Amino acid sequence: MGAQKKGGGARVSEDAVEQSRQRLQAILLADSFATKFRPVTLERPKVLLPIVNVPMIDYTLAWLESAGIEEVFVFCCAHSMQVIEYLEKSEWYSHPNLLVRTIESHKSISAGDALRYMYEQQTETSQIQGDFVLVSGDTVSNMPLADLIKEHRERKKKDEKAIMTMVIKQSKSSPLTHQSRLGTDQLFIAVDPLTKQLLHYEEDKVDHPSGSVCLEKSLLDTNPSVLVCNDMQDCYIDICSPEVLSLFEDNFDYQHLRRHFVKGVLVDDIMGYKIFTHEIHSSYAGRIDNFRSYDTVSKDIIQRWTYPYVPDINFSGNRPLKLGRQGIYRASDVVQSRSADVGTSTVIGYGTKIGNGDKISNSVIGNGCSIGSNVVIEGSYIWNNVTIEDGCEIRNAIVCDGVKIRAGAVLQPGVVLSFNVVVGRDFVVPAYSKVSLLQQPTTEDSDEELEYADSSSGTADHLSGLNLQMESKASELGPDGAGYIWEACEGAHDEEWKHSVAPIPKDKLSEITQAIDDDDTDDESVVPASGELKSDADSINTDVNDPNDDYYYFEKEVEGTVLRAVEENIKVDLVTLEINGLRLSYNMESADCAGATFYSMIKLAVDTPHNSASELYKNAASIITKWKELLGFYVKKIDEQIEVIMKFEEMCQESPKELGPLFTQILHLLYDKDVLQEDAVLRWAEEKAGADEADKVYLKQCETFIQWLKEASEEEDEDDEDEEEDD
Repeated sequence: MGAQKKGGGARVSEDAVEQSRQRLQAILLADSFATKFRPVTLERPKVLLPIVNVPMIDYTLAWLESAGIEEVFVFCCAHSMQVIEYLEKSEWYSHPNLLVRTIESHKSISAGDALRYMYEQQTETSQIQGDFVLVSGDTVSNMPLADLIKEHRERKKKDEKAIMTMVIKQSKSSPLTHQSRLGTDQLFIAVDPLTKQLLHYEEDKVDHPSGSVCLEKSLLDTNPSVLVCNDMQDCYIDICSPEVLSLFEDNFDYQHLRRHFVKGVLVDDIMGYKIFTHEIHSSYAGRIDNFRSYDTVSKDIIQRWTYPYVPDINFSGNRPLKLGRQGIYRASDVVQSRSADVGTSTVIGYGTKIGNGDKISNSVIGNGCSIGSNVVIEGSYIWNNVTIEDGCEIRNAIVCDGVKIRAGAVLQPGVVLSFNVVVGRDFVVPAYSKVSLLQQPTTEDSDEELEYADSSSGTADHLSGLNLQMESKASELGPDGAGYIWEACEGAHDEEWKHSVAPIPKDKLSEITQAIDDDDTDDESVVPASGELKSDADSINTDVNDPNDDYYYFEKEVEGTVLRAVEENIKVDLVTLEINGLRLSYNMESADCAGATFYSMIKLAVDTPHNSASELYKNAASIITKWKELLGFYVKKIDEQIEVIMKFEEMCQESPKELGPLFTQILHLLYDKDVLQEDAVLRWAEEKAGADEADKVYLKQCETFIQWLKEASEEEDEDDEDEEEDD
């Protein structure tokens, strides 16, 4: 027995050495195999579409490189030449830390086909050396990967059937639309709460349109406890073992990664393969799956949730912009009229000109754009080299490269103008219209994009020859316009608003609300929220993962109040009155006001221009010093002070690279400014001492400060005892 153990130990050691030698690899799918971004993707691949003026694939590659991935296989299908040419001209082909290889296939029309092709290549070249990251080229994330890959490998050592780890993130879906904030369908998953093994996976629209979920009784027979969640977002970031590729090869009916592969593995009790989940909390991950998620992720980038992949920081060769007040990013050479009003959360690219009396807010303007006078742009995305003449109105629209919008034209919410379209003078483009110089295809197969790609030279510029022909078809966009207005697909007309950059229309909200009221029942078989099912009980704990929506809106209202107070220098008494009014409206406690007020202050410090951690600290110190009286109104009790510490800890977890290093300094500042008492800090430290190691990051960071407080407290106690003895 001893000899066998020795041999086993040697093998494990050899495996560990072999794994340490393996490159950290990733497969990046540069094709979404879907039609949700039509007509735009008939001319350019989705991964090359700009999001906040940077191609999507650059966000994905920059994240993979920073997360320690050493080699990426970029799988190209539709418009493959465009992707390959872009990468060859970019810095990625010569990057010292990341080896980028492209793999081209024109026969693959699904993710399953792509991975089968990868398996065929693997048998010839052995390119994939071991476990790999599987991700789509439309992913924006800043999550670390090294520990997750290690966790996956450790699990695989103990259980050879553990072939995949899926990344998930909490994202409560809308009770009205049953969609996540990214516009994806509500997801129901069931996991083992101890091992995190995935036991059930289904999407609301595909499997149960009613918003309910049916679980096999056998799940409870074989698992003592099952955690059911309907508030999770699938990040489509997977850590895979090589067996995943071979399973696709063995099952030619596997086309979709989730609907076919994941569900197939879950129901296959012969092979016994297992999929596990990994929930992220402080990191960001979002996939741009439709126009609504395009809008959501763009806003997250502008609001810096994706740090360090934000417009004012250089990554993947982009030209960084300058961050100003109110979250406005502006290129150094922008020409802007003094009478133009550029509002909050706006990005303006290089070489762009903005005319007299323009009003632009919550929008992204690309490079080389020319905007005339008295133009209104709200909540829209204007790409590169766009010309907008005087008096136009553009609300919640996407305008692609080279578009010309003639004077007085109006784009109603939800409009998408593809490349080089011309909108005629005073023409009103109806809401949710999709317009292209290309005629609408007769079928909606995703491989239609392959046909257009194969017949083109590889770029959207091939359409320039169509302009003369299109002038004769101008009736669809006015006498001096050019472009076809596409018809909504059969059955999709009434749901276009769900996947649009435009807010949900009020009439739709009323319609949905009325339908919910009419259908409202007390059916106990429907899972009301995420919770845990146990085999010896019929009850569901609905408190698990059920965030308080009221607090979210309350916090946003307080943030707006504090921002206005700072900008207009409003007296503290008046600000307090307004926050107290919000407190009564939302039925909040004083501790909630403390947390929301402090959050607003730190958020303002982050949004104020800074180029280093020390400058960010100065921003925070300036705001806290000036407005400590406002914060002090809500931190009179120890519990309220602890709430402030916990809120700051939460913010640091959500932005670990930007705020994390300043935790101790700002905590010390709050103590010095008498916002926090030593009892509050010490009580927080005592409560944190019993937490998991992963939750004690910031406790460890401020160990020296806490020890100093303890010693000071002990000295005070000794002095008090001496005084009592003297008495």
